[in-house]
Amino acid sequence: MTAKDGSGKTGSASFKWTVNTTGGGSVFENGTPVAIPDAGAAVTSPIVVTRSGNGSSALKVDVNITHTYRGDLTVDLVAPDGKTWRLKDSDAWDSGADVNESYTVDASGVTASGTWKLQVQDVYSGDSGRIDKWRLTF
Repeated sequence: MTAKDGSGKTGSASFKWTVNTTGGGSVFENGTPVAIPDAGAAVTSPIVVTRSGNGSSALKVDVNITHTYRGDLTVDLVAPDGKTWRLKDSDAWDSGADVNESYTVDASGVTASGTWKLQVQDVYSGDSGRIDKWRLTF
């Protein structure tokens, strides 16, 4: 690389650029709302990941769920091969609203490429909600 200042003087330097196309920082998101039925079956929201190699040892999962009683909810992350991580347990005493959290899981033992799912179930009656959006950051 050569640079020239305002007086016409030049200087040169050489360096090497390395672009890592499979490294960290790949972000995949689903912003399509999914209704969570009251005391019903689990629902899923998919994200198709097009990244080679395995998942990250510090895979970040950002979850945004609207629900009037978040203690009703169990939240799981499901990898393309079916491996599941429990992100949030139900808690009958947690009467707060909504789930807006970031979770970290060790997904280094599974292939990154494929359909990942956020699985949410309302296990108690009286309230319903929706998955607003969620995101994976490798």
